Amino acid sequence: MLRFVAMRLGKGVIVLFAIAVLNFFLVRAAPGDPAQVMAGEAGAGDEVFLEQLRQQFGLDRPLYEQLWTYLSNYATLDLGFSYRQQQPVLDLILDRLPATLLLTGAAFFISLALGVVLGALAARRVGKWSDSAITTLALVFYATPLFWIALMSQIVFSLKLGWLPNVGFETIGAGYTGFERALDIGRHLVMPALTLGLFFTAIYARMMRASMLEVAGADFVKTAYAKGLSPSVITRRHIARNAILPVVTLAGLQAGQLVGGAILTETVFAWPGIGRLMFEALAQRDYSVLLGVFFVSSAMVVVFNLVTDIIYRIVDPRIEASA
Repeated sequence: MLRFVAMRLGKGVIVLFAIAVLNFFLVRAAPGDPAQVMAGEAGAGDEVFLEQLRQQFGLDRPLYEQLWTYLSNYATLDLGFSYRQQQPVLDLILDRLPATLLLTGAAFFISLALGVVLGALAARRVGKWSDSAITTLALVFYATPLFWIALMSQIVFSLKLGWLPNVGFETIGAGYTGFERALDIGRHLVMPALTLGLFFTAIYARMMRASMLEVAGADFVKTAYAKGLSPSVITRRHIARNAILPVVTLAGLQAGQLVGGAILTETVFAWPGIGRLMFEALAQRDYSVLLGVFFVSSAMVVVFNLVTDIIYRIVDPRIEASA
């Protein structure tokens, strides 16, 4: 297992290195002087200030020296400086990252749990009205745009019914502490997490249903029935345990996509995460922040994939750790 994790970490480092190099050339591929790009002024910056930027970042040096300096900074987690917000990029990201992890983590577990349960229920009742209802509902959520679900949930559950807060991370000025603050944040989290998770719930439900129906026809399941085991035991120990493996694989691959989906969700619900930070940086042409968020998001995807590989190994011990 240690060798397996070390190999995956090594591949992850190579991927992050390639992403850092890509970031370097993305800045230089943008129109105008890289100093103007980093300043976010699109050519309108003061020439003295731009010259200071060129000296500070070594832009007056040869390209290979600039690349080495850039990679050295990234290796020490120096992601640059935001001249729009007058803060280091890493500080900005770390300040917003907990909110994004809370949102994406809640959406991930909600979508995976609901998807597995609904898919298993549909497979057990295949051909009945409940199967048709779950399949149709999954198709609707899969085809419905994320922003429309977000806006409709705000209108229905916040403006019309008044059950949940409309936007934000917590109630401003309430002064809640301890359990009351956690409960307040939880109430603000419900709509964004459900909105972000419904799309993936539909995918997992359909895959779980199809996987369980496929496994149900396997020879070892027929043998279990022949031994006289109860249907509930066969479903739980033999069918569901094997059918969930493709769902776990897909969930791990799509865990990183939650960060991309969080950009729209955080913007609609005014959730103070890195997705909203990326949107604000794009509107302000703050390229240093954009590239920093891109790098951190990529690192999160690498970590998610590593965790998925480990979980997959635990769920199915037949898989060799060196694979």
